[in-house]
This record gives sequence, structure tokens and C-alpha cells, in this order.
Amino acid sequence: MSGLGVVEKSIFICVVLTYLAAGGVGFRQLSRDGEKYRRLLICLIAFAVSIESVMLIFRAVSLKAVPLTGLFESMIVLTIAFGLAFLFLSVVIREVLFSSVMSWFLVVMILLTAVLTKPAEVAHPVAKMPWAIAHGMAMALGGAMVVFATAVAFLYLLANRRLKQKKLSKVLGRLPNFQKLEMLNLFGLKAGFVLLTFGLMSGVGMMAFKGKMIQTDIAQWFLDPKIVLIIIAWVLLGSALFLRWAIGLKGKAVAYVTMVAVFLILFAMLGVGLFCGTGHVFSSLGPENIVGVVQV
Repeated sequence: MSGLGVVEKSIFICVVLTYLAAGGVGFRQLSRDGEKYRRLLICLIAFAVSIESVMLIFRAVSLKAVPLTGLFESMIVLTIAFGLAFLFLSVVIREVLFSSVMSWFLVVMILLTAVLTKPAEVAHPVAKMPWAIAHGMAMALGGAMVVFATAVAFLYLLANRRLKQKKLSKVLGRLPNFQKLEMLNLFGLKAGFVLLTFGLMSGVGMMAFKGKMIQTDIAQWFLDPKIVLIIIAWVLLGSALFLRWAIGLKGKAVAYVTMVAVFLILFAMLGVGLFCGTGHVFSSLGPENIVGVVQV
């Protein structure tokens, strides 16, 4: 958070505390009045999403660009998209474990954002162009949809495990049924695959038209560790969707593929810059020159 101004830092601290409170309420509702705590949880997440949106406005003013320049900003967009998906679905899905697990995923994402990313200080010129904006938005939203599908996959595997253990009281009324979970997982996978496809295509377009500006060529672009991992995740998602259509693949197999895909995406976003290095740099973070990216 060292790259944030006083107002932005205060807002972000408020965001983190609100999500932590939501995670606590998510635990609490499992043993108390579920409906009462569910309403409180929805209010907390709605408030967190709202102030995150305000923070993006401050980031845009500070960078003088659409705030998708750095990894920090992209992660904020990802958590907003995930939070909005939960808020819309909470209207029709009232089971307490669904809302609890969604809140825990949001806590994990905001903590990863706080610990592993740093705000951009200066936007790369290419980050202000339509190709980069389309690329960053598609990848952030695609990542959010895959994370959402993963949360649903976790619920599916949890429900399956509890039924095998004959713990019906911990499933009935507390988790959505298998059909609904499979439908939500499929929605997340389809949306994530489409958005990642558009993101990769817009990334190729950006590289082709602005290759000199970003000092790379198509070979370097495809061999970058961040791109390699995203493409592997994209292939996995596409394969799962194809096999579901062709041979009816579903259930645990799709859930496990979803989890592998989200691990690859999150590692590409957060781990590659720390452990492997990447040339996918579109922002400056000051003298440390820590990698910031337009979402891959």
C-alpha cells in the first residue's frame, strides 16, 4: 500500500476490514440465526464493493488512465466483479454455506491483494490505449468468473463428501442442491472461458499493433511464463466444456479441473512476478521496479 495516497490508503484499509468482518459473519451464521446474519453479510459485501468502486475512481485520477494498469488495480476489479456476482445470486440462493463460502473467498482475494501486490505509480503509455483497456477488463472479469466457478466447485465437493459421510443435516437447507451447483459452476466456466478468450485475443492485438512500444514480439509474448500459464488454464477450461458437451463430463471431474485452472490463473497473476519473472510490464512502481501488469 506504499504507493497509495492517504485517502486511497484509508479507503483500502476500510475495504480490508469490511471483508474481514464479512468473513467473520460468514462463520457466525453457520451456528446462529442464519437469515439474520445472511442479511448482515450481504450488507457488508455491498458496502465493501461500493467503497472499492470509489477507490478505483481515485486510482484513475491518480494514474490519469483506466485503473487496470497494475496488478493491484486488476485485483480490485476482480474482487468487485466477484462481489457483484455474489450479491446478484444471493437474491435467489439463500443457503447459508453458499454465502459463507463466497465471503471467505473474498477475504482470501483481498488479503492476497494487500500482501502480494503494489499499486502502480505511473501508467505505461500503452495502458491508456483501447487494446490494453479491453485486454485488462476482459482478463479481470474472466478471472473473477473462474474464481466464482471455483467457489461453487468447492461447495459441490463439500456437499458430495458430506453425503458420502451420511451427514444429511449438514447438507439439507445449508447448501444448494447438486443441480444448482453444477449449473452455477457451468455458468462461471463458460463466462470465464469467453472472457479469457477475448482477453487473449485483445492481448495479441495489442502486441501486434504496439509491439515496438512494449518492446516485445509474438515469440516473446507466447513464451512469457505468465502467458503460458494463462493459456494452459484456458485450454483446461475449454477442454472441460467440450468434454461436458461431448461425453457428458460433469460432477467431481469438472470441479477438480476448475480448481486447477484457478490455481494456474492466480499463480500467473500473483506468483510469476515473484518467483519466475515476466516481461508483461505495463506500469512503473517507483525505484523498486516491482512488476505491475495489465491483467494478462
